Amino acid sequence: MTAIAVREIEASALPNGLELPGYQRALLLIRYHGRAVGHGEVAVSAGRIDVRKLRQAVVDYGGSMIAHRRLEELLHVEPVSTEPPSCTVAVCTRDRPEDLALCLEALMALPDEGQEFLVIDSASKSAATRDLVARYPRVRYIREERPGLDRARNRALREATREVVAYTDDDAVPDAEWLRALSRGFTSPRIMAVTGLTIPLELETEAQIWFERNHGFGRGYWPRVFDGLEVDAFTVAKIGAGVNMALRRSVLELIGPFDEALDAGTPSQSGGDHDIFSRILAAGYSIGYEPGALSRHRHRREWAELERAVYGYGVGVYAFITSQVLRGEWSAPWLALRWMPWQLRLLVRGLLGRPGGVPLHLALTELRGCAAGAFAYIRARRRLETR
Repeated sequence: MTAIAVREIEASALPNGLELPGYQRALLLIRYHGRAVGHGEVAVSAGRIDVRKLRQAVVDYGGSMIAHRRLEELLHVEPVSTEPPSCTVAVCTRDRPEDLALCLEALMALPDEGQEFLVIDSASKSAATRDLVARYPRVRYIREERPGLDRARNRALREATREVVAYTDDDAVPDAEWLRALSRGFTSPRIMAVTGLTIPLELETEAQIWFERNHGFGRGYWPRVFDGLEVDAFTVAKIGAGVNMALRRSVLELIGPFDEALDAGTPSQSGGDHDIFSRILAAGYSIGYEPGALSRHRHRREWAELERAVYGYGVGVYAFITSQVLRGEWSAPWLALRWMPWQLRLLVRGLLGRPGGVPLHLALTELRGCAAGAFAYIRARRRLETR
């Protein structure tokens, strides 16, 4: 599997072609008057994509959204006008200064609308993160002495001085309109969180390509609202991910903090975002999805990194289910019963070499994580209780 170029094109002003020497495929992000409307893969011939293929890519991957935008323009449809909330941008990080530097450069390019910036250093082992943040006078550095992503997220909620906290991972690069779009998604007081669209920053390795095709964070280009009074509070993977989300700061009082026994830096390894989404919906509130909040994520480059991540996803799913059961949500195990047959189907496809299958070693890695999930959560809870 060879590398895939990641590029973007403007549908209203297509170039005569794209020169991509050394690549056989490209992932194209389609924009229409600056707004992302779709993305998809295109074959590269002799190091080039000609204008004919570019036009076809626009039709195939962005055609329906462009038609929708044109209809809105024809009918002079104006978006719902609401006063956007004030925002704090929080980056939770640990010992990844190179990734963090790219993230901060992107954040400094956001339009200045009075937002504040926080970097929550989750017990980094060196001073590199502190030294990097010191070069950005608009960014406030906050040190957490104990590791844990959900602990860092809670610290951001407590330290923020704005109405909404927008979270981005340190290995993500938000688009210039990312924050505006997230804040635009809070159209109702019942909307407690908004997620955005995340596409890959690069697809240079086989591990990155596999992850994007099987575990990518993209959730489409149509805005949606998931109403807790109508949807299953435990089926939250379709809502989005913590790499690109914003929460009202009032979530602390209305829903409660992030569960610090979940996610990176704990035995549970992941699941913190799904947990908070589930609790928001179970409480009868809503979560919005705004595809205009575009961000690019650098997926794990090496198979070893990817295997650790996939194992962590398996652990996190069952740690999340365990946390719900311990809170008295006895319907939560049905999520495991629904999810396991789907995972086993992917395993069988992989064994038979069919499209959409999962390599055997990755499938078994995730299953091992699933088996460890309940015990991992209990171990994480005990660690919190003894400190």
